Amino acid sequence: MQIDPMQSVLAQMRSLAAQAAARPADAAGGNAAAALGATAATQQTDFAATLKSALDGVNGELQQANALQQQFVSGTGDVSLSDVMLASQKASLSFQAALQVRNKLVSAYQDIMNIQA
Repeated sequence: MQIDPMQSVLAQMRSLAAQAAARPADAAGGNAAAALGATAATQQTDFAATLKSALDGVNGELQQANALQQQFVSGTGDVSLSDVMLASQKASLSFQAALQVRNKLVSAYQDIMNIQA
């Protein structure tokens, strides 16, 4: 089950890469530099939106798990221990997946910087 969130993020990244590869080929007939700049701006927005959405999802799961824990401890609401543990593990898994993606992005950035040096 740990692979599912990571696979989802990787699938999104591959989709964005495929879109980026397809757009410059479409613009070959016109001003390639202008088309490339427009593509880069669009991709930056798409990547930023995707990243923000993923982080908001992880944050939401962490907040939901925390709220369920508080309800269970205080005795308010109809929350079972299994609900609390399931939400907690789901939030933990999402956070670990986000952490691994961050590590891969940092590693890729460092590789690119070493190539340029």
